[in-house]
Amino acid sequence: MLRTKLFSVLCLMGLSLQVWADEMPFTIQSDLYDESDTETLGLTYAPGTETVTIFAPTDATDKFSNGIVMTAFKGALYCMWQSSAKDEDASDTWVAYSRSTDGGKTWTAPMVLAKTLDNGYCSSGGWLATEDKLIGFINTWPGNLSPKGGYTRYVSSEDGMTWTEPADVKMADGTTLNGIFEQDPHVLADGRIVNSAHFQPGLKICPIYTDDPLGISGWKKGSFSYTANGDQSRELEPSLYQKADGTLVMVFRDQNSTFKKMAATSSDRGETWTKAVVTDFPDSRSKQSAGNLPDGTVYTASNPVNNKTRIPLVLTLSKDGNHFDQAWLLRAGGEDLQPLRYSGTAKRACYSYPKSMVYDGYIYVAYATNKEDVEYTRVPLSSIQLNASSVKALNVVGGLSVYLSGSRTLSVVSDKSRSLDITLYNITGSSVLSFAVDGTSADYSLEGLPAGVYMVRVKSADKVITRKVMLKD
Repeated sequence: MLRTKLFSVLCLMGLSLQVWADEMPFTIQSDLYDESDTETLGLTYAPGTETVTIFAPTDATDKFSNGIVMTAFKGALYCMWQSSAKDEDASDTWVAYSRSTDGGKTWTAPMVLAKTLDNGYCSSGGWLATEDKLIGFINTWPGNLSPKGGYTRYVSSEDGMTWTEPADVKMADGTTLNGIFEQDPHVLADGRIVNSAHFQPGLKICPIYTDDPLGISGWKKGSFSYTANGDQSRELEPSLYQKADGTLVMVFRDQNSTFKKMAATSSDRGETWTKAVVTDFPDSRSKQSAGNLPDGTVYTASNPVNNKTRIPLVLTLSKDGNHFDQAWLLRAGGEDLQPLRYSGTAKRACYSYPKSMVYDGYIYVAYATNKEDVEYTRVPLSSIQLNASSVKALNVVGGLSVYLSGSRTLSVVSDKSRSLDITLYNITGSSVLSFAVDGTSADYSLEGLPAGVYMVRVKSADKVITRKVMLKD
């Protein structure tokens, strides 16, 4: 009798473990990082990796920087960050930005994107660039709000230098987005924008989405159950990527100090989400940045260590977003880390709060070194893509490329946001599929089409390119 009961319990435990495993959004190779090597985790740099300093403090400047975010707009590069005299989240904190017109080699001195508040402060909320407008999101923290929280405003520009006055970002019902905007809104192939915000009262995370191409209105909360953790949610500061089947994976910082990433998924374009679960992916309990390379490779930039030390900074890769099994060093400890030069609240040796973008054949990862130097590290896509052998293989012409990522997914990538009309023709010249997209990339399933040779025509306002693709059984 006892043996029968024990067998039943073990069966139930096995079933529970199987269900838990099935719900895990991704796995990671167990020996990918050598945690005993605190400077590099046993990793090396990808070929062509280079680091650039955008701003370094001096005795005459602000000495605290964090929340570094980059974007590209009309051929120039832009970087924003929160800046203050010496302390994190001080009352003098404002949003600075810098501009480069030579591919990121030289940068302007910090300029004002949003000044500080008379009662409170502002911090960086990230960018959204379309073909004609650059939107800068401003996280706004009133000083008299308890528990601590805030709301989101934005400024916009058509030239990257002249800006509108700050205005509130709106929810779909017309009310202000009373939450702190995460710094990397993701534009899906169909134009929907998916992000997250930390809503009042306090900082309670919730995925959000909008179909407004500028991301300044129409935001809706996704259906998501956070884990209560005082004035905050346990899940904080997420980023996201997309699997080949369209599933969105949102990756969270775990404020409960498991030093593992948490993750949740959505299969309906961000409208409903699973409960976040703790994964096996190490994390320093910090902000991270996730996304997709043009060939579909999934990446996350983070500090994958099992403590609060935000060293080193690493780019971890997965071919499909299900299993992460490759990693490259972005910045190491030891000789690669410059010394902390000025003291201040929450400042220490670290590579802090990475955010990323893909542009012109590179992935750019921006971050604050020691919370004072504004820097980025960029890596050629040809060194890290797992689903395409090189950028050249993507047949880039006039800023547009067309290729198969996987055997049955058609990928179209643009170097800037455009309106594109895509048509697929069979060998007889008959149109078999057509769709339109606004943005920088599109992925479309070709499942159901017979094997054979097809021509893809991609038409934008200023050019038309055609490419041949071959579908196999």
